[in-house]
Amino acid sequence: MANVTTSTSPAATVLSRLPAPVPFKDVAVVVVDGGGQQDAADASSPLEEQHAGAGAAVSALPSNPKLFLRRYQGTWVLETWVPGIVAIQRGAFAPRRGDVVLASAPKCGTTWLKALAFATMSRGVHPPGAGNPGHPLRRANPHDCVPFMEKLFAAGGGGIGSRVMDALPSPRLMATHMHHSLLPASIAENPDCKIVYICRDPKDMLVSMWHFSRKIRPDLEFSDLFKAACEGRCLSGPTWDHVLGYWNASKASPERVLFLRYEEMLRDPVGNVIELARFLGRPFSPAEEAAGVAVDVVRLCSFEKMKDLEVNRAASSGSAGSSPLLRGVREGAFVNSSYFRRGEAGDWANHMTPEMARRLDGVMEERLHGSGFSFS
Repeated sequence: MANVTTSTSPAATVLSRLPAPVPFKDVAVVVVDGGGQQDAADASSPLEEQHAGAGAAVSALPSNPKLFLRRYQGTWVLETWVPGIVAIQRGAFAPRRGDVVLASAPKCGTTWLKALAFATMSRGVHPPGAGNPGHPLRRANPHDCVPFMEKLFAAGGGGIGSRVMDALPSPRLMATHMHHSLLPASIAENPDCKIVYICRDPKDMLVSMWHFSRKIRPDLEFSDLFKAACEGRCLSGPTWDHVLGYWNASKASPERVLFLRYEEMLRDPVGNVIELARFLGRPFSPAEEAAGVAVDVVRLCSFEKMKDLEVNRAASSGSAGSSPLLRGVREGAFVNSSYFRRGEAGDWANHMTPEMARRLDGVMEERLHGSGFSFS
């Protein structure tokens, strides 16, 4: 297909002038490794003291030790991320016009959404077609391009999160697994911040979460995770509350919150990318659509393409960089191949009995009753 950025059309010229998100990894390397370790003054800053206090309070929270979770403000989150959430809520995150936050519960298509959003927003600077072998997504895992906010602000005593986030040029593209209820007003009520949420059939989400969790907890039984999910005690649980928070926000403020479904994106990826671009204020021009740029974005970010890249076959998204702090603000514990298992819908049938499926569906139906939302 023709590459629109080689055109001299007005639309292509305007697009090339729009600022594009920068891979988070590239900025983190400069800030942490290039800037040196935190000095003594940083270590005694109010933010550092606040972070230390939050860390001490984590041990008092209700826990799910099998899944390394703590119950914070009615939600189950990774215990190592609680200080980061507290820091964000207390003002460590400074909002900017043009910020975009990608929200999801874990294993709901987060990696795919990160890639699609990054490629869509950066297409004027980084053409997504096959003629651009240097595209950031061909050398970096999507999690190295788009950081998880709560993990970033939990790293290195908290201060490093602010330093890296402040160093990211606008437009900043970030991600979170936080419930909508945990978001500070600087995100949830900010008219200059866009939120894109993706949900997935809880049965497939649960199966994917089990396979992923066994990378660090090989003794985890599926039955244990299933029971926890039905009780709302899984990662980012209760799942029904996670979905409803963003569903209600999208209904109240559709200009600020876009609600996507993983299964619908699988059925019509190009149509959903076009909708995503329009929502982000970067719609595909008629010339781009004619040149197949939206199709190029989908191909670049396809499960098959990303899984086959050298960077995603084995490397850890937290392995590079000499600084322990740098490794801390990136994904760290999981090799990149962990994020590319099947990328399809319906795999739950290979792991759940019909009775288990009916039970989980029933729990969700009961909890979502009257909301106007349904997974069916």
